[in-house]
Amino acid sequence: MFLSPLLLLLPLLMVEPTGATLIRIPLRRVYTGHRTLNPLRAWGAPPPGGKPTFVPLSTFMNVQYYGEIGLGTPPQNFSVVFDTGSSNLWVPSKRCYFLSLPCWFHHRFNPKVSSSFKPNGTKFAIQYGTGRLSGILSEDKLTIGGITGASVTFGEALWEPSLVFIFAHFDGILGLGFPVLAVEEVRPPLDALVDQGLLDKPVFSFYLSRDPEAVDGGELILGGSDPAHYIPPLTYVPVTVPAYWQIRMERVKVGTGLTLCAQGCAAILDTGTSLITGPTEEIQALQAAIGAFPLLLGEYFIQCSIISTLPPVSFNLGGVWFNLTAQDYVIQISRGGVRLCLSGFRALDIPPPEGPFWILGDVFLRSYVAVFDRGNIKEGARVGLARTRSRGAGH
Repeated sequence: MFLSPLLLLLPLLMVEPTGATLIRIPLRRVYTGHRTLNPLRAWGAPPPGGKPTFVPLSTFMNVQYYGEIGLGTPPQNFSVVFDTGSSNLWVPSKRCYFLSLPCWFHHRFNPKVSSSFKPNGTKFAIQYGTGRLSGILSEDKLTIGGITGASVTFGEALWEPSLVFIFAHFDGILGLGFPVLAVEEVRPPLDALVDQGLLDKPVFSFYLSRDPEAVDGGELILGGSDPAHYIPPLTYVPVTVPAYWQIRMERVKVGTGLTLCAQGCAAILDTGTSLITGPTEEIQALQAAIGAFPLLLGEYFIQCSIISTLPPVSFNLGGVWFNLTAQDYVIQISRGGVRLCLSGFRALDIPPPEGPFWILGDVFLRSYVAVFDRGNIKEGARVGLARTRSRGAGH
C-alpha cells in the first residue's frame, strides 16, 4: 500500500433466489495505534496489456479489516485481508528466509503437515508501494466460510523485506480482483470456487460496520448479498475496465458550491483502501470547501467543533447521488482524552494509462454496501450499491 504516515494498512442481488447459497465470512477490525510507518499498498498487479504497474492506494486510521481462512489438510488457519484491488492469495511460508522478519511474527504455512499439498515451485513476486514480496507458488485445499476442499494455487511468501508487514494484524492477502490482475496468471480464489462448483456464482458483497468501537468489523458474503445489511434498492453500475473494480463516476459535488469530476471520470472501489482519494487539484479544492487544512505529509486536519456545519460530499454513480455527511467522511480519533478530527479524503495522482481515477475506499464503503458481480457471458460485470442499514449509534 502507499502511505498514510499517521496510520497503517489495513487493511448482488437485491433479493436472493430461494436456495441460493451464501457463504459468510465475519470480518474483524483492529486499530493498531499510531505508528509513523509508511504503509504499503499497490498490490502491484499487471494491468491489461501486461506491463507491471503500481497502484498506490491509501489507508487510514490504522484500521485493518481481515477474516479467517484455512489452507491444507487439516486446515492451517490464517488471517487475511480480502482485497478487491488484487487477485492473488498468499500467506507466509514455514520455509521463509531467516532474515524475512515479518515471517516470524505471523502464522506460516507448513506443507509437510498437509496431506493434500501439491508442489508447484513457480516463482512469484508482487511489488508494493514501500516494499516487495516474493516466494513460490503451491497448490492445496482452501477452507473459507464453511466451504472445504477447494483446490487453489497460492503463494508461499519466502521473502518479505518490507518491515511494515511486521506490525500487520493479518498474515496474508486474498485478492478478489479480476483474473487479469493475477501475478503469474494464477487462477484467483473466487474463480476457483466457481470453477469447482463450490460457489453458485461469482458474486460477493462487503458490509463494513460503521461503529468504530465494535470489534465486529462487518461481513464478507460470497455468492450474493444480505438485504439485512442495506436499504434497498441496489443501484447497479457497470464495470468499465474489468481489472480493478472500475466504474464511471458522473460527478462529485461538495454542498451546492463546488462540482468536481465535472465531465465524468473513472473510479475504483477498493476494500484495501481506507480513504477516498482523487487527483491532487480536485482534492485540494474539496479540502478547502470542507474547511480542512494541511497537517503533515498529505493528511488534512478539521476542527472537530465545526463538523455539524460541514457540507455533504456527493458522488453521482449510475445516475444516483450517493451522499456522505461530515459524520461519514470526517475521521474522529479519541486517544487519552484527546480528540483529533481528520479528513477522509486524500490527494493521489494515478498516471496514465491506468489513471487518473478516484478511489472509493472504506470511508465510502462503510456508508454503502457494495455488491461485486462478475457477471456472465451475456451480461458484463457490475457493482451494486445501497446505503448501509444502521445497526446502532455511532460511526
